[in-house]
Amino acid sequence: MTLTHPAYGQLRQVTETAAVLLADNPGQMTLEGTNTWILRVPGRSDCVVVDPGPEDETHSAAIAEATGGEIALTLITHRHRDHTGGIDRLTELTGTPVRAKDSSFLRGSAAPLADGEVIEVAGLRLTVLDTPGHTADSVSFVLDDAVLTGDTILGAGTTVLDSSDGTLADYLSSLDRLVEAGRGKALLPAHGPDHRDLEPVARYYIAHRHERLEQVREAVRELGQDADAMAVVRRVYTDVDERLWLAARSSVQAQLDYLRVQG
Repeated sequence: MTLTHPAYGQLRQVTETAAVLLADNPGQMTLEGTNTWILRVPGRSDCVVVDPGPEDETHSAAIAEATGGEIALTLITHRHRDHTGGIDRLTELTGTPVRAKDSSFLRGSAAPLADGEVIEVAGLRLTVLDTPGHTADSVSFVLDDAVLTGDTILGAGTTVLDSSDGTLADYLSSLDRLVEAGRGKALLPAHGPDHRDLEPVARYYIAHRHERLEQVREAVRELGQDADAMAVVRRVYTDVDERLWLAARSSVQAQLDYLRVQG
């Protein structure tokens, strides 16, 4: 029987080279859990891992088992703990080197990821695409037939902008880049189900952001220029579960910062 999302603890093949192992860490921010992607060319035993997931012994052991420990490289899409918490345990189990945009996550490598860099490893060819906005260090990885988008584009719902270092201007630019990079390619997100075609999902994200931005702009007109983010959330996010309002507050703050610069 063909596996479908979600499939906890089971390696689910999605494309010819990409399979996913779903961590059992569901939540409001992680959806069904964190997707750890295992990239392997047919006929080869070595592979690349993207996002080792949370600090969870069971998940780290499952990655090691699914890869046979033959991980040529582990890549990180961004700094959040549900993606990076498992780095050290996976390194202990397999000896994998780790590369990321943020140098604090480097293991066995001195080179942070660079925009436009082409990585050729384990018979694979990946291009690094800077896609900041969710966080400042967010990157995506472009394959011949798919794009791994981290949290920049999810498989369901929309992305929260981390107002500590994510910006809406960066995010909108990143979505435009992903429209271009993702034409005819599958979407392999860090949370939620995969999609056969990235481009329409990216275009929906762009439309949604502009719609929300106009709603925030209107709320500020009504509440006043000094309105704080939570006051705007209460006015704009009436269609969203109140349990998610604290997360929405971060995105609204990023939108308010954008409006105060862009107008």
